[in-house]
Amino acid sequence: MRFMVIVKANKDSEAGKLPEEKVLTEIAKFDDQLVRAGVMVVAEGLEASSKGARVKFEHSKRTVIDGPFAESKELIGGFWIWELKSKDEAIEWLKRAPFQDGEVEIRQLIEAEDFGSRLSERRQGEGLVWGAEVGGRAGDAGFPG
Repeated sequence: MRFMVIVKANKDSEAGKLPEEKVLTEIAKFDDQLVRAGVMVVAEGLEASSKGARVKFEHSKRTVIDGPFAESKELIGGFWIWELKSKDEAIEWLKRAPFQDGEVEIRQLIEAEDFGSRLSERRQGEGLVWGAEVGGRAGDAGFPG
């Protein structure tokens, strides 16, 4: 099973301020443990929402909303993708993360086999799944890119 581990943004990350060197070193050590254990698939931090945009869909209308976004408690500051046997295992790993405050969410990813017969033969035959595999491009997943 794969899980997305979602690290919520905070006022510092939204201000574009990186954590202190000590914190970055602790996170790097934790990441190394995840890699050595074969857990980590990918890890990424995100820029402040001021560098982002949202696209709002209302029927055929598309509205672009440039950041920053006010509701920072709902914003994502970074994420990991982990490969584990269970949600409980993901929780145990996350408890070891070197965070002092904040909130981190764990969500199981939808895999190709979760779609069963609903996944078209074309997509199965071409190896295309809901999301591109690590190192792939958006176009590899059937999305423009």
